[in-house]
Parts: sequence; structure tokens; C-alpha cells
Amino acid sequence: MDGLLYVDKPAGMTSHDVVAVVRRAARSKRVGHAGTLDPFATGLLVLAVGQCTRLLPYVMGEPKVYEAVIRFGHETDTDDSTGTPTIQLPSPELHDERALSEAIAGLTGAIAQQPPAYSAKHVDGQRAYALARRGVDVVLPPVTVVVHEWIVLGITDARLHVRISCGGGTYVRALARDLGRALGSAAHCESLRRVASGPASVVDAVPLAALTPGAIAEGVVSLQPPLMALGGVAHEPLDDAALEDLSFGRAVRATQDGELAALLRDGAVVAIARRAPGDRWQPKVVLLGTSAA
Repeated sequence: MDGLLYVDKPAGMTSHDVVAVVRRAARSKRVGHAGTLDPFATGLLVLAVGQCTRLLPYVMGEPKVYEAVIRFGHETDTDDSTGTPTIQLPSPELHDERALSEAIAGLTGAIAQQPPAYSAKHVDGQRAYALARRGVDVVLPPVTVVVHEWIVLGITDARLHVRISCGGGTYVRALARDLGRALGSAAHCESLRRVASGPASVVDAVPLAALTPGAIAEGVVSLQPPLMALGGVAHEPLDDAALEDLSFGRAVRATQDGELAALLRDGAVVAIARRAPGDRWQPKVVLLGTSAA
């Protein structure tokens, strides 16, 4: 019971809620996730079970790809459909391709983004959303995020359907808000779905309903091997002598290029290692004794 699990999160649940469900399905407390989703959002959550939780810092989670519906006409205090309407302005002419393209271009690349007040950012040791819920006026400083690409999927009434590829830390809710402002209007994110995170796709995700108590422990739901999710790390196969060295925490000979490697035995990931002097791999995370593959 060591591996990754892709879950299609339904709306209305926190990422921690999903972790709790997976713990019951695996009958194990050793469950972690590789990045949260807002409660109102749906889609891909990447989780690790068993000793593979130790691999989470090395799981490739970018780019993140979302499908969103941006509703024009008003902003909300949360920048999504769960919030209270605030600013209200007439909807823009979304079929004006030039204006829309220019507004999107201004929100592409490395941009300064002001996170939503209702976010998990820390303010004086407290979560911003906790302060906002208590009525505190939270204004977070802008942070630099990277938006790789916008693809317009369709336009219906005052709604823009888009697919957005971006780096970690980007708030699609804030992109929706700022697109409305760039078009001289007001907008919020009406719906949001994560469809990919690095090499992981929601196509391979299991629905939450499948994760009944014991479903993973009893083999009803299978775990994903972590190797592909580790991205572009080197793959270094180990012979018996190298495996013995690894079991004692000793560096092993490097035959592959790169600064980071997955050390493999019969195709199974047994360790993550960094390049050391003398063409050696120094183990950082060792999974000997697990069935991770």
C-alpha cells in the first residue's frame, strides 16, 4: 500500500476532507497531498499513501491546468461564486476579440497578482481567510506568479469558458477578477476544475465515491506508481552491490546525467538521490522495503 492516488475531488469538500476519506480507504494514517484545491473547485488531487508520502516534495506538480467559467457583471468578496457580491458593473462585449486578447495578454507570463482575501496566505501568523471571515479588511501584497497560456473554450451570455495553464501559487479566482477589471467590468470565477498537475491527469483519477472504507487496503482501488510523477529525474538502476550500499545510506555510483535521480531496483523506486562529488548519488529519501514502483 505504497503509491500515488489521483482523486477527482467534488465541489464542497476541502482537500483535508479528501485526505480523511483516503485514510479510511487505505486504513492508514500515512496519506498526504501534493497541492490543495479550493473547496468550491473540482478535479484532480494528487495524493500519496504509505512511505510514498516521503516522495511528495519531488512530485512534479507543474504546469497546473484548469478549466474555469468566468462570470462577468459583479465581483465577490471571495472572487468566486461562493462569496457575497460586491462591485457590480455592466458585462463587457466578450465577442470583441481584440479587446479580449489584449486583456488576456496582460495576464499572461510572469505577472504581479494580488491573492484573494479569502486565501490560505498567512497574515501575522493567521490565515487570511480566517481574518476575512471575522470581518477584518485583508489586503494582501502582490506576488509574482506565472501564467503560461489561456485558451478560450467558448462564450455563453456573460460567461467566458477558458482553459488556463499556470505555475504553482497562481489563483485562478484572482485571474477572473483581474480579467473583469482589465475589460472595464467586474467578474468572478463561477466554476473551477483542475484537469492536470504536471504529468498527472484527471482522466486517470478515481471518483471519491469509489473510495469506500478499506477500498485501497483490499485492492479494490489501485495506487499509481510514483515514477512517472517524479518528472525529469534521472533513472538509475541498482545492482546487488549498490543496493547493499544504499541500505547503509552510502552513496552509489552514478551512470546517468542530472542532479536528481530516482534509484531503481527491478523498476521500483527505492530512493531519491542527489548528485555528489565523484559521480556518485547521495541518497536523500530511502524507501527500501516498500513496494513503491
